[in-house]
This record gives sequence, C-alpha cells and structure tokens, in this order.
Amino acid sequence: MLTDCNKRNNPAFYELVKVCSEYYGMTNKKYHKSLLTRRRYGKRKPGKNTPFKPRIDSSLKSVFQKIGTPEPGPFVPDLFQTEALRLIKHSDVLVSAPTGSGKTWIASQAIQMYLDQGKTVWYASPLKALSNSIYEEFSREFGSSSCGILTGDRKENPDAPITVGTTEILRNQLYDAMHEGTSIQTDLVILDEAHYLNDPDRGVVWEETLIYLPPRIRLLMLSATISNAEEICEWLRDIRDTEVSLVRSQDRPVPLETLFLFSDGLIVPLGTKKGLSSKVKKHLARRAGKRRQWREKTDFGNIIESLGKLNLLPTIFYLKSRKECDRALRTCPYVKLSLKEDSELRTVVRSFLERYPHLKNHRQMSYLIKSRVASHHGGQLPYWKVLVENLMNRGLLNAIFSTSTVAAGVNFPARSVVLIQSDRFNGHEFADLTATEFHQMVGRAGRRGKDKIGFAVVIPGIHQNPDLIHELQESPPEPVNSQIQINFSMVLNLLLSHTPTEVKDLIDRSFASFQETPSRREKIRNRLWRDFKRHLHFLKETGFVNNMDQLTEDGYWASKLRVDQPLLISEAIRKSAMDDLLPEELAGALAPFVWDRSQEIDLKMADETELARIESIFHSILKSIKQIMIMKAKQKFDTPLIQMWPCAALYFWAGGVDWNELFHMVRVDEGDMASLIMRTADHLRQIVNLKKTHPDLADTAEKAIDLIMREPVYV
Repeated sequence: MLTDCNKRNNPAFYELVKVCSEYYGMTNKKYHKSLLTRRRYGKRKPGKNTPFKPRIDSSLKSVFQKIGTPEPGPFVPDLFQTEALRLIKHSDVLVSAPTGSGKTWIASQAIQMYLDQGKTVWYASPLKALSNSIYEEFSREFGSSSCGILTGDRKENPDAPITVGTTEILRNQLYDAMHEGTSIQTDLVILDEAHYLNDPDRGVVWEETLIYLPPRIRLLMLSATISNAEEICEWLRDIRDTEVSLVRSQDRPVPLETLFLFSDGLIVPLGTKKGLSSKVKKHLARRAGKRRQWREKTDFGNIIESLGKLNLLPTIFYLKSRKECDRALRTCPYVKLSLKEDSELRTVVRSFLERYPHLKNHRQMSYLIKSRVASHHGGQLPYWKVLVENLMNRGLLNAIFSTSTVAAGVNFPARSVVLIQSDRFNGHEFADLTATEFHQMVGRAGRRGKDKIGFAVVIPGIHQNPDLIHELQESPPEPVNSQIQINFSMVLNLLLSHTPTEVKDLIDRSFASFQETPSRREKIRNRLWRDFKRHLHFLKETGFVNNMDQLTEDGYWASKLRVDQPLLISEAIRKSAMDDLLPEELAGALAPFVWDRSQEIDLKMADETELARIESIFHSILKSIKQIMIMKAKQKFDTPLIQMWPCAALYFWAGGVDWNELFHMVRVDEGDMASLIMRTADHLRQIVNLKKTHPDLADTAEKAIDLIMREPVYV
C-alpha cells in the first residue's frame, strides 16, 4: 500500500497519511515527513528490518539456570513473619516489607489468634476491589459466617467477628463512635497498604484513622518498604501511648534480576553494582551520537514471543496510558495452545461468563482466548478486570498490559515485568519514577512458591532512561510524609463530638506536626489551626454552625454526607433543588458532584425533549449552589468544575437505557462510566442516611440505587 500511494500528488497517499497520523497521534505534516523520510532512506533503522533472534548474553547463563519452580513442600514462614506474630500479642506492630513478601499471611494468622480468643477484627484496605478479594479469601479460610464486608457497594454480615472494608468506612465508624460516646466494637484493626498514609488525595483518611483509633484496640499495620518506619512508630507511641514495635524485612522472597533487551533480541544484564553494563553504555552512546532519533512502534507480540523462548513468562507490561494498553493487544498474534491448555482456558472463561454473561461480547475477548494476553486498567469494566486477574493467577495468560496502577493493590505477580519507560503520569504530568513506584512495580516479578527468581526487563525507547532504572534499584523508598488537610467533611464530623479547643488538640497530634523540628512544629500546628478556623468561619457564614461553635440542624444532617462536596450537595438540598425529583432524575442531579476530572464530552441525543429535561435539572442544581460557590471562590476554597455530561449519563442509565446505547450518547471509557455510576451510588447511599430529616429524599435515593446498580456495573 505504501509503495502504491507514496507519491506527493496521489490523493491516496494523503488519505494514508491521515489514517496513520490519527493512529500515532501525529500531525499530518509530521507523518507526511516520516513517510517520505522512510522512502528516501530505506532500511536505516533496526526493528522489523533487523533479524530478531532471542538469546542471552553469556554472563547470564548461571542466572537463567535458576529459572524454575521451587520443590513442593510445607510452607515455612520467614523470620519477620513469625516475629510480627510474636509481637502483636503484646504491642501494636508496623510491618515494613517488600511487595509480595507475605504480609497477608501475617494478617490471617493474627486473625486466627484473635478468633481463638473470642475477639473481633477489622481489616481495612485502600481499594474496594482489594477488599472484595480479601473478603473472598478470608471467607474460604475462616468460613463465610465469620466474615462480613463493608465497602459502600456491599454491606454483608456486618456483625461478623471479621469485618473487611475500606479505610474510609473504618474512619466513618470512628466518627460515629466519637459522636455517640462509644467505641467501635473490635479488638484488632489491621491497616493494609499503610504506606497510603503518603497518598496526596487519600492519605488524610489514614492519618485521621490512626489519630481517632482508641488505644485499647490493637493495631497491625502492613506496609510496603518505607524508609522512615521508625518515625511512624515514634509518632504512634506519642499519640496512642502504647508500645509500638517495628518489624522490617529488606529481603525479597524471590530474588530479582534486571535485564536489558536489545531490538535484535539480545538480552544482557542492565548493570552491576558499579554501574550500567558496557553493552548498555555503548547502546546509549550510539543513540546519543546520532543526529536523528527515530520513534518506532513497539512490537509487543515479538517481545512476548522472545520472553516465552527464554522462559520468562508470564509477564506484566507497564505502559503509560489506557490507550497504549489497548493498542498493544493489536501487535500480539494468535498463539498455538496444547489441547490441555486450550481446554483449561476456555473452561475457566466459560464458567465465568455463565455468571457474568454481559462480558461475552467484550471487544477484547478474542485476544484473551487466542493470544493469551489482556489489557487491565481503570478504563475496563470491573468484572472484566476480575476475569483477567483470575486467569493471570491461574497462569493461563502470557501477558497483561497495564498502567502502573496495577502495581499498587492488585495481587497477580508474574515471572517478569517489562518496563517500557522510566516515567509515569502522576495525575498532572509525566514525571520520573520514584523509588517507591519502581519497587512496587518490580515487586510483582517473581511469584512466591512458583518462581525461584524474578526478572525486570528494560526495553530501550525515547522515554526510557536506563541510568535512572539502575539507580532506582538500589535506592531506598521515599519517606512517608503527612498528607493531612482540613476539609469541610472533617470539620462537620469533628464538631459532632468536639469543641474547637478539643479539635485543636487532635490537630496537634497530627503526623505533620510530629515530623517537624521543635522550632517548626508550632508553625505547622498554627497553620492547621488557622485553616480549621477558616473552614469554621465559612460554616458559620453559611448557617451550618452557630455562634456557639455548634452544628445547626442543617449542619447536623450535612455531617452525614461523607462525600467530597458535602456543602454543595447540602446547599442543593436546602434550596429544594432535589425535591420532587424522580429516582432517575436524582441520580442525574448527584452525578456532577461525583466526577472530579475536567473532561469535555459531547452528548449525542436524538430526543430534544429528553435533552431539555436534563438541562432543566442540571441548571436548577447550578442555580441552587451558585451563591455558595461564589462565596467559596472568594474565600479561596477549592470549587469543582460542575459538568453536565455526568448528569445526562446517569439520568439515561437510571432510566433503563441499554449499556451499548448509553455509549452512543456519551463517549467515555467503559471503566470511567462504571466508576461514575458506582461513585454516584455511593453518594446516593449518603442521601439514604438522611432518613430522619429528609425521609422522602432518602426513599427516592434508595430507589435510584436499585436503578443504576445493574449489569454490567454490578451483578
């Protein structure tokens, strides 16, 4: 095709330019130049034009001889695991150990210890998906009657001796207990993924939980390796007045080797303790010395085939975006399976589809079945990701393509991981990987009990910095820092049970003030106290708090809305903007408060009457909150961008529109739509909490939840 079209005056050539430039995200001018340059210079670059022969450098022979499965035998816990169990009998414990080292085993043994004593346990994790996975695991281990789950989406067996849930739910229970003057009914709290204390958006929830948790409740914190674990223990001793023990392990349960894969198939060590290997250095020198840098399309199928021949599968590819993950599938050819492998794979998939038939026509099913690869990211349907995770854990997939989010919280290690670039998108921009991010990513390489050795494979490219990767291997994780911030939900809930003076005492116990030197500590405390008073003053201005620093009637019920924008939603309720709405209309009215990303979406609707109704609801909501939004902006409080498309999406979905039809109206990723729907359901559940003060609205919210929580979002 290129030969036939490759003439400047040929219209077909420009059509080819247009198609290809859209695929590669390039301007027509740039791609036009690219095609002409390739025609002019011919086979200048390696890649498809270079023979690809998978082979290892001679220095790696002894390393590759280690590949294999350990001999089966009884499980023998590591020293750090037994030490943690010994210490939890007498003190709080923080376990800091590499990803995949067996921290969940410590949790299960501690739970059994407490169950044997007739005591109860609360297991908190950062993600609903992880909570669901842990709940299923514990239900098999301890029996379904002994386990309950609380995630917002699910509330099952809440009085069971083992409660599994998200950290937000645990924090909210602590709010309620302080208000009621009681203590939550548990004897041990296990805080999984405790390094989330460092998360810019959600770390405040972890910090609040640790501040509010009564000292009588034993605390077991499970964390990835952190560099300032001793500091965290010292802070906990200070605020809880309990003994806190640190159990640290630096050793990976499965050794890791970092490799560099050249474009001709040669695989070499990335480097030694002295620096990059000589062959990698020469490669970088050649690249640096060239006047032109060529961007090549990565042939993931070729890489997977090579890794297979070198016995390095299954593998996880970390890519920069959802689109990159989905595009990578297209380069993966069908693979030949033995009758046994093919039968097992199809049997597992068939069984899963019987429970979740909405996935039968998933657009990526053929890659899953015929190429044994899958894409896994936030843009995918929840149960598609569950299927991928199940297949990966069973060893039935060769590879998955994922964004770096899979490194934190999703449990499916592989024999190897592949690093295509040395940066990642942090929510705002592309930035170099941190040591913590790198260790979490490569922590998935090497399966305990299944592998004797794991591998991280570095692929050269324009976004790859081998020097940085080599440096990160030996770099300690970054320290955990306080992310505490004052917000309106926090202030409303603390005023339920505390005076401002008592709140100041809580603020003074923050990790932020503890981390500072004595000379700066008072500055931090004063800054947080001023921010609290700023929020308090605004709540007084808007009638949620009275002049006695107590919640008004409106403030009391507003405190029950534990969401990101409690004041805006409360204001819409106060101004009657949500009165007399139908369930589907209420779902649409709440959805704009859920979506916190700026994302312009064009709505495609044939029915002008329906569109007019949606616009009426949306503008009624905007009108009701206009004044309070102006006040927030003037006083420099964050004000969200309220968009209409979420309102339309939830209105139609709650109204019974088919899933596929919904995407003709609103063009977003399936996973984003599923997230929008589930988060709207979370907000509706908060409205249900207003039964005493707003019974009709709460009843409508319950009906709306039933309308939106259906296939393929919820089964």
